[in-house]
Formats: sequence, C-alpha cells, structure tokens
Amino acid sequence: MHNSETPTLSVVLPTLNAAATLETCLSALHAWSDTLQLIIVDGGSEDHTVKIAHAAGATILPSEKGRGAQLARGGVAATRQWVLFLHADTVLSDDWVGEVQAYISKPAQTSKAAAFRFALDDGSPSARRIERMVAWRCRRLGLPYGDQGLLIRKDLYDEIGGYRPLPLMEDVDLVRRIGRRGIHMFEARAVTSAERYRKNGWWARPSRNLFCLFIYMCGVPPRWIAKLYG
Repeated sequence: MHNSETPTLSVVLPTLNAAATLETCLSALHAWSDTLQLIIVDGGSEDHTVKIAHAAGATILPSEKGRGAQLARGGVAATRQWVLFLHADTVLSDDWVGEVQAYISKPAQTSKAAAFRFALDDGSPSARRIERMVAWRCRRLGLPYGDQGLLIRKDLYDEIGGYRPLPLMEDVDLVRRIGRRGIHMFEARAVTSAERYRKNGWWARPSRNLFCLFIYMCGVPPRWIAKLYG
C-alpha cells in the first residue's frame, strides 16, 4: 500500500486491434503498486482489445482513430502526479518499476521527462543494428520515439500543451517542446514488437522513418508525411 507522499502514476495506452500484444504489455504493468491508473484509449478495435482492457480494470475511452488524437485524449483524462504514455505492443523490462520509482522520488526530476531504452523482440543481428541506431539518435539528438514510452509529470505535461492530435510525428512534436536537456534515458528497456520491421524490411522501414523525420524537421506538415508513411 502507498502513503500520501508516494508519487502516483497514470498509464495511457492508445489501442487499435491490439489484442495480440495487449495482455503481455499489461502484465508488465502489474508490477506497479495499487496506485496505478490505467487508461486505454481505443480507436475502434474490432478484435478482443476492449474485452482485455475491461478484464485488466482499465478505464476505456473511445476515440477517433489516430495515435496523436488518442494520446491527447488519454493525457487529458490522466489524473495522477505522473503519466506514462506507452504503446500497446511494447513490454517494459522487469527492472522498470525500481528505476521509475527512484527517478520520480527525486524533486529535481519534476522538470524533466524520461524514456526507456529501445529494444526489439527479435534475436537477429538486424534487430541489434536498429537498437544501436535508436540509441545513437537518443544520445546525439535527444529524440526518443513513442515506442520507447514517455514518463512525464502531469503538471509539466499540461504546461507544455501535451500531445497534439497530429496524424504522425506526435511523439517528436512533444519531445521537441520538452527539449533535449529535459529528457532522461532509463536503462530499463521498452521491448517492442519487431513485426513491422520483419514485414516492411529491416533496412526499408528505418530508412523511411529517417526520411520522415528529416522532412518533418524541414517543415513538411505531418498530414502530408502521414500519406507518405502509409
């Protein structure tokens, strides 16, 4: 049980036909204390996603389809001191609770956000190469993506305007407003499904992601990038 001085946590997960991965994602979150507020923002799933969410005791919010819109709605609904935004195909490693609790107990962290170390659930050399590329991007550019989770104090989230309902690049948009010096990287891992890389290509998908980031930084509107992203 927690006391009144223990920081509390909301977790926001946007979902769309996520039944294949949602249970595993949620199982890692059970390691947190009973102060957890679980919010699932569903974009119109036609599988068992909502049933799984109900069984987990989550608050379920219907939303228009689109991760940016779903995250924005979940952020408004979150009421705890800290909010963790997480993708439904991502599983946090066993050490996440201890590291997060140590982090949020320090007063100096209230002006920062944090993300997890990117990992893929695939044993191939191609997966390790992508992990190294992501680690470089986070270290040199200060740009973790949404599949690495984002932990942020609720009042800071509200102060900077939260997620915007963009069709793409909603994670980069928010992280840029936080600022490079405002991002802490955890050692704990966010293990993400590699299915999209296996399906779209171990070289093709990262190349497309990098190109989308480049043109976004050049000022191309996210709605145009979303058409390219497909």
